[in-house]
Amino acid sequence: MNKSKRIIWGVHMAVWLCGALTARAQTDGQLNKLPLTDLSAFKPSKSWQIAGDVFMEPDKPNSVRVTKGSGVLVNLSDDKKPGQDILFNLQHGDLDLEMDYMMARGSNSGIYLQGLYEIQLADSWGVTDVKARDNGGIYERWDDAKPEGQKGYEGHAPRQNVTRAPGLWQHIKISFQASKFDAAGKKTANARVLLVELNGIKIQEDVELSGPTRGALTLQEAALGPLRLQGDHGSVAFRNISYTVFNKPRPELLNLAYAVYKGKFDGEPDYKTAKPEAKGTSVLLSSNVSTLQNDFLIHYTGDIKVTEPGEYTFNLSVPGGSGVLRVANTIAVPLSDNNGTGKITLKEGTTPFDLYYAKVVDWAKPALALSVSGPGVREALLSDANVVSNDMIDPILINVTGKNSLLRCFIDLNDGKRVTHAINIGSSAQVHYTYDADNGMLVQLWRGGFLDATPMWHERGDGSSRATGYALQFGSAMPAIEKLDNAGSPWQIDTAGTGFKPGGYKLDKDKQPTFKYTIYGTQVTDETTVLDGGHGIERTIELAEPKDKLYLRLLAADKVENIGKGWYYVNDKAYYLHLNDENAKPIIRDSGGKKELILPIGKKVTYSILF
Repeated sequence: MNKSKRIIWGVHMAVWLCGALTARAQTDGQLNKLPLTDLSAFKPSKSWQIAGDVFMEPDKPNSVRVTKGSGVLVNLSDDKKPGQDILFNLQHGDLDLEMDYMMARGSNSGIYLQGLYEIQLADSWGVTDVKARDNGGIYERWDDAKPEGQKGYEGHAPRQNVTRAPGLWQHIKISFQASKFDAAGKKTANARVLLVELNGIKIQEDVELSGPTRGALTLQEAALGPLRLQGDHGSVAFRNISYTVFNKPRPELLNLAYAVYKGKFDGEPDYKTAKPEAKGTSVLLSSNVSTLQNDFLIHYTGDIKVTEPGEYTFNLSVPGGSGVLRVANTIAVPLSDNNGTGKITLKEGTTPFDLYYAKVVDWAKPALALSVSGPGVREALLSDANVVSNDMIDPILINVTGKNSLLRCFIDLNDGKRVTHAINIGSSAQVHYTYDADNGMLVQLWRGGFLDATPMWHERGDGSSRATGYALQFGSAMPAIEKLDNAGSPWQIDTAGTGFKPGGYKLDKDKQPTFKYTIYGTQVTDETTVLDGGHGIERTIELAEPKDKLYLRLLAADKVENIGKGWYYVNDKAYYLHLNDENAKPIIRDSGGKKELILPIGKKVTYSILF
């Protein structure tokens, strides 16, 4: 976020004047991907360039190296030569946006939706008390007339900090709903950030924006505006930019009338002869028109108005029963239990429709819902938003108490395997890991919240929990140490024949465990600690008695790159692995469609994972 309040009227007016033309060039409702072969998608900006790749060191402020090529948008900026913001040619209203970005150490950037509302991008690596100014925050609005300490207001911190280290690629998804205006230009609805996901974790949801945030192009809101990336507070890079614009009006339901019938219905009654329990008109499609909680049927009639002809998708939710949606006497959503979906082509204008919801299951709450999506229209709810879905379950979240917390449970891995003797260790630094006591293996590592125990403790449960932050997984559950005749020999999938014997663990004063086990006739001590600043972990594995031909499996991943001096990029710069002994001789090999990093183990191995 820019410290100074910047209103760039000249740029603003130039962009606005060409808005109608550039808006027409976009394909509403279609996914658009920027190839990043040149800068033609942007207004000219001197500090930005197209590159083939970019490298930023995690511990050196603003250390950047680029290579020639295409596919990466890079901004070079430092204190001596600050960069500039860059504006997309794209003019947008409602928008879904995705991209990867990489921050230099100490850098600060932002994504300005319509040039007005900033989603903060920042080097917040290891921060535990996140603010609106941190990575993924919605930046504050600003009023210089207010007293010191109160000038900034209405900022929204991310729910948790799932920021990756400088020099690593991060992925952000944003769903934005623009301000709405009537024919006279009067604002009728505030802009909203519907969703922000960072590295696969939801960090913002349905945040209303009463006005532009600090550093906006202008304080004047409009239906369309340019997408803008901040470039004057340090170096930053972007790739895989894609977006979908939704600038068409959503369909409306008009002339709604309802009738409520009492009883258990396997099908529809004869509406001409059946006597309703209640009937009337409504401005909203809702199950609340019925005072009955069960054994009823609601029948709605009315018109659907669309301004954009094309194929529309409808989703009908009828919990505890069944329902049908018909449009112009054609079934759009067929008879469905609980939930159904269907597609139908609509012409511009109004088309009659009717639907019914018959509820017969007494434990379910009445909760009729209908949503629609179509050409240039993001999926939108056409029914009562205040009716609570039966699918909503309050999550059972486990937080860390003290410096460290431990919880035993099942953990399901991405490959479908279940770790049945998982021990989860959480830290107050918000860096957590799962240890497989059956194999002596570190199976996953994550940042943010600790555990969601809802699958384990909700109703009967299944004994499992899951990470609440984004998790790195290091391969399928199998022994961490194996005896190999040579570096190409296959790794055993379990501990049969290895003499494996768990030795439990010992806790220090901070409840930090050190695991012990025996394998191939030697005792193994396995200790993992959190690095200073919450930047990752350091793991030390020590053998009481070295044995010939023993190897340690450090990880299995889609991609592993040796970048020298014991450092590795993993999964296309998703995290770093660093071997403390630069003279160690690890091996990258192919195994089961993955790249494995294995290492001959003598007396002791220490390595770190930074993420």
